[in-house]
Amino acid sequence: MGTTINAQSNDKSDYVYSVKEMCRIVIGRSLSIPKSFDFLYQFTKDFYKQNKALKILHEYSRNVIEFRKKVLLGSSEQASSNTLLDLLLDSKETKVGISDSEIREEVDTFMFAGHDTVTSAISFILYCLAMHPQVQERVVKEMEAILWSHNLNVATYGRLQKLRYLEAVIKETLRLYPSVPIYCRRVVEDLHFGDQVIPANTTIVIFAYGVHRCPKTYPEPEKFDPNRFLTENQSAASTSSYIPFSAGYRSCIGKKFAMLEMKVVVSKILKHYRLLPTVPEHKLILKGETVLKSKNGVCIRLAKRFN
Repeated sequence: MGTTINAQSNDKSDYVYSVKEMCRIVIGRSLSIPKSFDFLYQFTKDFYKQNKALKILHEYSRNVIEFRKKVLLGSSEQASSNTLLDLLLDSKETKVGISDSEIREEVDTFMFAGHDTVTSAISFILYCLAMHPQVQERVVKEMEAILWSHNLNVATYGRLQKLRYLEAVIKETLRLYPSVPIYCRRVVEDLHFGDQVIPANTTIVIFAYGVHRCPKTYPEPEKFDPNRFLTENQSAASTSSYIPFSAGYRSCIGKKFAMLEMKVVVSKILKHYRLLPTVPEHKLILKGETVLKSKNGVCIRLAKRFN
């Protein structure tokens, strides 16, 4: 977006707090029958906390947009520089038809949806690599051949695309620990399901975490096995049975970007450190939230990698 949130340097960030608060409120409301009714929900504390959090999130997005507008107007930088926000602003200026509110909604989507999901995924990827040293060693050898032997300071898009085994590791991690374990869809017309009919306008909850651990689709579903996602085996995971980014027309718009992010971060960490399990071994206690977390953290050890 051409700006920073400073989430790592400022743990008191209102934006970061509001994102976490919204995640808590959304999952809490989905599990409460009284809160599912709007006329009752408006009298709860969470309703007021939700409005406060949304005000902070929307205000931040508006400030980001206004700041970027001023930067572009006051410099020779072209609006077509490679940030998404610049492209959206350029679309508005060239009369494509995107309004300020639509730009703000797009910014909200990218910043909110991408804030915690990739963080969660990377944490679980590093944990899985620490717990499976043979897999980690194979990933490192792949990186040595494709990235490090070429003395690349920056991994190029083309090189990242060649990291097939790392991609399989990421996909297998997301199978076991999907960043968004539950999401919803609304039925737009009556849906016949066996002998039953699901009426139009019904909201369906899709449990991605459960779908990914179905033994009919994934033999030994609790086992961490990246080989499931190597090219010759990928037919086992069809679109409907592997949904860490959801599926269909409303699937995650940032899934390709997220995959690149994860490859870059993991490859950078593995270049400098070996990942080791804690002693005693840390067992994850998963917590059901909008974004999958571990209630007791994700703990590993790091050892300096000497080449």
